[in-house]
Amino acid sequence: MKTISKLLMILSVAFLVSCQGDPGPMGPAGYDGQDGQDGTNILGIVFETDAYNFSFSNDFLLYYAFPNDVEIYDTDIVVVYVLWEQDNGLDVWRALPQSVFFNEGTMMYNFDYTAGDVQIFIDGTMDPNLLPSGYTDDQIFRIVVLPADWYNNKSVDLNDYNAVMKALNKEVEPVKGVQLYKR
Repeated sequence: MKTISKLLMILSVAFLVSCQGDPGPMGPAGYDGQDGQDGTNILGIVFETDAYNFSFSNDFLLYYAFPNDVEIYDTDIVVVYVLWEQDNGLDVWRALPQSVFFNEGTMMYNFDYTAGDVQIFIDGTMDPNLLPSGYTDDQIFRIVVLPADWYNNKSVDLNDYNAVMKALNKEVEPVKGVQLYKR
């Protein structure tokens, strides 16, 4: 008897769940709300420094503060590129750190960053005062800020500036000495 009761209950539930009726009339349209503020594009920012001269008086250090209207997060990835040369009118960018070997020792362009700034500096075993002016004068850098969650979903070689720009869907622009892109 209990088995028949359970079976009837299961069949009743199955019957009720499987039945559908007419969907009914469409309800009234909702009210149009106030427009919100546009969201933020999180697909990277690129800044370019003005031509910079490293010297003893500035401790062979370039300090670049991010603009106040740009929010950099602790989880963002920051990559710095130095304009290494121009080849047939095309800029050649190299990712930092970048080392150069001399008879007198090694020099390296390197950097560190926080959510508020980037410091680019000359390091190495060589006395930086002995460096040829081509390594200290009129140096131009591009600072690329990438959201970590964007980068985690990509397989991009961060050493290749052009590949990073392509992945960000940004055009590679020649050196201008101004901020290139903004979120």
